[in-house]
Amino acid sequence: MKLLAFGQTGQVAQELAMLGVQTLGRAEADLTDPLKCAALIAASDADAVINAAAYTAVDKAEEEEALAHKVNAEAPTAMAQTCAAKGIPFVHISTDYVFEGSGTTPWQPDDATGPLGAYGRTKMAGEEGVRNAAGPHAILRTSWVFSAHGANFVKTMLRLGADRDRLTIVADQIGGPTPARDIAQACVTIAKALVDDPATSGTYHFSGAPDVSWADFARAIFVRAGLKCQVEDIPTSAYPTPAKRPPNSRMDCATTEATFEVPRPDWRAGLDAVMHDLSQS
Repeated sequence: MKLLAFGQTGQVAQELAMLGVQTLGRAEADLTDPLKCAALIAASDADAVINAAAYTAVDKAEEEEALAHKVNAEAPTAMAQTCAAKGIPFVHISTDYVFEGSGTTPWQPDDATGPLGAYGRTKMAGEEGVRNAAGPHAILRTSWVFSAHGANFVKTMLRLGADRDRLTIVADQIGGPTPARDIAQACVTIAKALVDDPATSGTYHFSGAPDVSWADFARAIFVRAGLKCQVEDIPTSAYPTPAKRPPNSRMDCATTEATFEVPRPDWRAGLDAVMHDLSQS
């Protein structure tokens, strides 16, 4: 089965390439040109398409919402429409930021959305475009992605923790750190399942377990790295950012496991694997 993925330098895209998936980078597929992305799919002989590319600069999106909308909404909509016309599955990665993040209950895939900022709004618009294309599809919402590649919380903590004795980390945002490697494998599994059974189309959640705060995630990173850096818990209000973050990013992933036999990954095992990869590089 031939799979085609948009994205090349992102965390999930790099993991998809390691799984043998053909990936398209910005030079070939610039998501600010949705029609060109659609044309690439139309000319491809792929059996399914995965969109692992996105505008992910959450704070910068507050100033560049039009650009973020082009990449996060217009491009995947065009991709999904072309896939639908060809009758092939489209797997689209989305985010916990489509929710407003209140309470402590894990979000269900069919819960009402309510993004707090521009990034979440553009990703929600992308979801709507994919659904409205009405082809075989899966929208896979994930959260707190980390890997040995690119910029992410794990690599930032390793860098800062090596230089400082103490860090203040937000402790009232709770979610599931998710290894990019597991997201990539889930996308491949779901794409293949959709080829066999388009009726499994829908919106799904996929995040690491157990749920944890950013502060406790940082502590786990320092323990594994053998760093003595101490973590001081602070509230979100003590670390203001241009874009609001959802305090509750817990996501219920039961339907993903029931439909595709893809369980929630243990982020602690994923963190061990990332630490190993970084030590080898």
